[in-house]
Amino acid sequence: MRDLHAFFTVTQCGSMAKAAEQLGISQPAISKVIADLESAFGVRLLDRGRKGVEPTSYGAALLRRSVAAFDELKQSVRDIEFLSDPAKGEVKIQCHESFAATILPRLIRRFSAIYPHVVLHVDHVVTTLMALPALRSRECDLVLGRPHVPLADEDFNVEYLFDDPLVVAAGTHNRLAHRRKIDLAELVDEPWILQAPHTGNYKRLSEAFHARGLDMPKTSLVTLSMPLITNFLANSPFITEYPRSVVVHNSLKVLPVDLPARPWPVVITTLKNRTLSPVVERFIEQVRDFTRPMRAERPTGRR
Repeated sequence: MRDLHAFFTVTQCGSMAKAAEQLGISQPAISKVIADLESAFGVRLLDRGRKGVEPTSYGAALLRRSVAAFDELKQSVRDIEFLSDPAKGEVKIQCHESFAATILPRLIRRFSAIYPHVVLHVDHVVTTLMALPALRSRECDLVLGRPHVPLADEDFNVEYLFDDPLVVAAGTHNRLAHRRKIDLAELVDEPWILQAPHTGNYKRLSEAFHARGLDMPKTSLVTLSMPLITNFLANSPFITEYPRSVVVHNSLKVLPVDLPARPWPVVITTLKNRTLSPVVERFIEQVRDFTRPMRAERPTGRR
């Protein structure tokens, strides 16, 4: 394991000299470690050049497995910590800002009441796809979010939590808030807050307008910022497209507009063939339990 750690450090530093300095050993010593590894495997693991070292295809294969091996060791430490004290440990989460600002706070309060000494690390990402490299590199334990496209990848486990369809939303004081029926064509000239054209929200709304032979409405504000959008909806005549859960948890109004009924599932994504620590498993159990009513819920009104 020491030799693998030295090999891993060399590839990370891109230099024998820098790796030796980081590990606190001499450069000849680390060169011998790499040479012994290459002799043991019978292949060249690193290409040496003036600018440093790069892993060969064999070295890259060993590097991938080394990352998994060291992760399993870290997980074993976390397992032992959990067994010695089930109320301790850490969970590393990546999720959409909309999830972090709505469901996650209540979920964390509930989980932390049971496991007050567990440390939760939460980072938000724009899309689930952006979080996948962190899963692959084992920098996070799980991703919570709404994939815009199916995650057809053999590297990941994808578990359905609940459907969160896109709706048109406004503040409760908006003049449209008390209408019983609104045709999509009536909204073309309304002041809209939209996300950027590459986002799933924008694409789904665009499909709805084009299906009716309508042009997309003119945009007054383009942003991904939930606090900014929510503030403008609550205090201005703006409307937007939002997942239903975001509208409900922010006390906004779902406008009665017919949109194509397309499912948009919220899922947990984890790395396949990775042993999760017991405390991460406990957190995932809490997520399942917390979202169970949402799985049983059938959205009312038009979509």
